[in-house]
Amino acid sequence: MSTPRFDSIRAERPSFEQVQEQYRTLHERFDAATNAEGRMEIVRDWDRLRREVDTWESLTHLHFAQDTTNEAYQRELSYRDELSPKLTDLSVAWKRKLLETCRDELTAEFGDQVAAIWESDISTFAPAIESDLVEESKVSNEYTALLASAELQFDGKAQTLSELRKYREHPDRELRHGAELARWSWYDEHGQQLDELFDRQVRLRDKMARTLGDTTFIELGYRRMMRIDYSRDDVDRFRDAVRQRVTPLCAKLVEQQRETLGLAGPVMFWDEDLLDPAGNPAPHGEYDWLIERATKMFDAMGHSLDSFFRMLEGGGFMDLKSRSGKAGGGFCTSFANQGQPFIFANFNGTKADVEVFTHEVGHAFQNYVSRNQPLSDYLWPTYESCEIHSMGLEFLTWPHMEQFFEADAERFRRIHLEQSLRFLPYGVAIDHFQHLVYERPEATPAERHAMWREMEQTYLPWRNYGDLPHVSQGGFWQQQRHIYLSPFYYIDYTLALTCAMQLWVRSESDYDGTMRDYVALCQRGGEAPFRELAQSAGLRSPFEPGCLDEVVEAAEQRLAGT
Repeated sequence: MSTPRFDSIRAERPSFEQVQEQYRTLHERFDAATNAEGRMEIVRDWDRLRREVDTWESLTHLHFAQDTTNEAYQRELSYRDELSPKLTDLSVAWKRKLLETCRDELTAEFGDQVAAIWESDISTFAPAIESDLVEESKVSNEYTALLASAELQFDGKAQTLSELRKYREHPDRELRHGAELARWSWYDEHGQQLDELFDRQVRLRDKMARTLGDTTFIELGYRRMMRIDYSRDDVDRFRDAVRQRVTPLCAKLVEQQRETLGLAGPVMFWDEDLLDPAGNPAPHGEYDWLIERATKMFDAMGHSLDSFFRMLEGGGFMDLKSRSGKAGGGFCTSFANQGQPFIFANFNGTKADVEVFTHEVGHAFQNYVSRNQPLSDYLWPTYESCEIHSMGLEFLTWPHMEQFFEADAERFRRIHLEQSLRFLPYGVAIDHFQHLVYERPEATPAERHAMWREMEQTYLPWRNYGDLPHVSQGGFWQQQRHIYLSPFYYIDYTLALTCAMQLWVRSESDYDGTMRDYVALCQRGGEAPFRELAQSAGLRSPFEPGCLDEVVEAAEQRLAGT
């Protein structure tokens, strides 16, 4: 069987009239069906339609991310943004009909999760918010394009924001400081535009929530994220546990870092990412070498990761090099009509290349091994579960880090673990900030910046920006794309990290058994809610008392060398 190729992926551009006619036919067939078997076959036909449309949407988004300056890609994305709410209207009406007429048949065939996520999905849409959804997407695209357009002169050459980040780990402190000055000067120059874009988003989201009967966007935001089996109260308690247990530990780690780096004064923001006076370890080769070493790593790991990665690389399902006009960050998308994932990143020559790469491969692997799930809704789980697969693979590849870092592999593992701990307070700060923002949608930009400063003082009290512009006034949050593009998508990383660290602890004594549990979890896709999926892999819910303490203690012991 030949390896599929990305350049052969196709999906017809849909028109509303075409899809509307297909739905009309589905309704007619459903109304004429006389038994459960016939009705469920119609549901499967509908799902095939969804996979075609989803593939077109994924390709449209990916092409724009690959080149935000391409006018044809911009036009296609704009068309998608205009069409998407209309298609959602058709989908919501169909889901509502299915739940009202054959709920028991659906759950008997596909499990209880389908009803739970459809109910959540239905509650997030009404025709009255269609134009607001279109505008929300347009503003998000403006933000993405703005950041992708940044090209700064530094170190004798033009660099993107993604490329500039590599200097945060440079051993030369003056160079680190200079790079951060350049980076945040760009944000300062575009600060008003960034504030205006976010203000438009907040007001749009608040308006949509109130139209749908919510008091604030927070309730709607949780339903958009399909948080089926935990509540805002659970999240509040988890954030508080991080503040009490992890923030003090991280403050001690920062003080240890000051001593290790031999700094006379405090650790400044431009020092935070450098955890080794010799310089953080970087991969010992460039792109082609990295891919060759990754192939060897996955071959050694087995558990079908070997054949999967060869398919991914051989088929061109990766875009990992940074370049001008390319959107920043990293993500994994998929083409549901083919069962094929695609990973997108911006390599910059630092250890983050390996971390982002293994993270996105984790997402892609899960999507691929669950590609035969019976419904599109189950191809991916909800986001906090998705991130277990990605963050879990970051840790499960630890035994193979010699492939990339050779004699520096143990230094990499130690730094990766310490930065994972440090991420927890940052992750919950981003979540708490978003709650504050949407509790007060009328707040001014200055008040929002003050909210972020409050979050830094609460969760990241060691942070010191010195003379850096913009961030000194509370603007750091504006570089976090999730806040603009996917509201409330961030606590998910901290919940998943708590689970991923459990996989790491278990793998230290039973690697093969942990890998089997990991693969089984990936294969389940989104057929169950977060807590059930975690439990099925032998993981404790982060909301359980003591769960966070256990993984943090294990990390402390590893860092202490005991």
